[in-house]
Amino acid sequence: MNSSPLIPDEGLDYDTIYQRFAWSVPERFNMATAICDRHTAISDQTALFYEHENGETARYSFGEIRRLSNQLAHGLGTLSVERGDRVAIVLPQRVETALAHLAAHKLGAISVPLSILFGPGALEYRLKNSGARVVITDSSRKADIEKLSDRLPHLEKVICCDRETDGNLWDMIASLPGDFDCCNTAADDPAIIIYTSGTTGPPKGALIAHRGLIGNLTGFELSQNLFPQADDVFWTPADWAWTGGLLDGLFPSWYYGVPVVGYEFRKFDAEKACRIMEKYSVTNAFIPPTALKMMRRLGQIRDRFDLSLRGVMSAGEALGEELFNWATDAMGMELNEMWGQSEHNYLVGNCARLQQVKPGSMGKPYPGHRVEIIDARGERLPVGELGEFGAHRDDPVHFLGYWQDPEATRKKYIGDWFRTGDVGYRDEDGYLWFMGRDDDVISSAGYRIGPGEIEDCIMQHPAVLQVAAVGVPDPEQLRGDIVKAFIVLKPEYDQSEVLAREIQLSVKEKLAAYEYPREIEFMDALPMTTTGKVRRIELRERNAGSQPG
Repeated sequence: MNSSPLIPDEGLDYDTIYQRFAWSVPERFNMATAICDRHTAISDQTALFYEHENGETARYSFGEIRRLSNQLAHGLGTLSVERGDRVAIVLPQRVETALAHLAAHKLGAISVPLSILFGPGALEYRLKNSGARVVITDSSRKADIEKLSDRLPHLEKVICCDRETDGNLWDMIASLPGDFDCCNTAADDPAIIIYTSGTTGPPKGALIAHRGLIGNLTGFELSQNLFPQADDVFWTPADWAWTGGLLDGLFPSWYYGVPVVGYEFRKFDAEKACRIMEKYSVTNAFIPPTALKMMRRLGQIRDRFDLSLRGVMSAGEALGEELFNWATDAMGMELNEMWGQSEHNYLVGNCARLQQVKPGSMGKPYPGHRVEIIDARGERLPVGELGEFGAHRDDPVHFLGYWQDPEATRKKYIGDWFRTGDVGYRDEDGYLWFMGRDDDVISSAGYRIGPGEIEDCIMQHPAVLQVAAVGVPDPEQLRGDIVKAFIVLKPEYDQSEVLAREIQLSVKEKLAAYEYPREIEFMDALPMTTTGKVRRIELRERNAGSQPG
């Protein structure tokens, strides 16, 4: 390995490690240098196993990743991309995704990961809001993005990665130098904008500093059961466009010089996931609860597949005791639940090698992170009392703020405490237990979905007068919650299943497949407060009351 772990391997108990730990963050720090360029001693070792749809595997060494990302940095430089410019990346798990982030960071630019699941409306907002000058994508998305160009005043170039297209990324960089002087960024300089949805208004861009990578490392090491160890290989089905795939998987693995497996799931396939872990002898993984629920349908997995799993982290929604017990038994590994947010990531979790895991609990704050249960005044609450999880802002993982939205940033704080919006309590042993949200963000299949964007999309339908979107329990028990839309139609329109399907399809096409309302209920009027706000809690109660049981 190219770097020693932050957590000492001295046989210490978890609480002692937490009490003794202190951050050491350099003044100058660049993500691309940390996860790529400094690995000169292991240049020939595998950085990425990329499996194509036909089953063939492409292998890229750390040396090749360094050279290719240097070439791409030169290529972006020829397009006049400079320090602070935004480079949007609309790609699945593939080598060009990683190269694009590295190249942007080497220039001191800001990468903007965007999901390939986004429809035109979702893409347009994020590209316009970020002011992206360049978009790197594949042929399936290139035409859609170019159609938006008239409404994107900052966009200058769309680069396609697919080799069969004219002017593709590979042709662009083929003759460019393989060396590059990486920008000497400060640890506090911005590196990434990750869009996260809230309950009101449009999505907000969480601006992540280069130091954010360092802040992820203690939680990563512990949630992956004392990572890294000899012959470790990491994999996750989570898209690299999200915090979970990028900052909870790809980047920290490469920081430690550990190979990562990449594969694009157009739709998650539990059997294929198991075959990937078997084929590449995966030792460590991030597998969201929704994926674990789908894998549970395969039964005793270790009886069918020769798995090498040492540790698996799961996050994105509550895991639950039943799923935890099944996974540890059927997959033959130690499972650690983790909790964090894009703005303040990898805060709390478990480490089965160092502490007792309480199934259903989020665990304890990881070393270097301060998390308390606070009241509306920011005061710490006693054991067992319900309150909001507050995360202290003096932390390298803490974000720089919301992109171009200082007012939204200001509202997230009580003094030095970042208000996470999640509610729960601390037990007598120091474990944290999640009970719900104090706002209306919908957690579905590991995605955090803001109802505002969905409601705005539905309101564009000519039949809709009013709409409110909420999260309700998934009847299939796969996704945690699903999106349900309560809709009031205009007088001239009649309720029908055909109209409901038409509205669902419009959301799926304009936004993302995981955001569309899987259930629609037509109403004569929405419940409102005296100040004109929709009473979402009443809608959730209405849904619960209509369920059999």
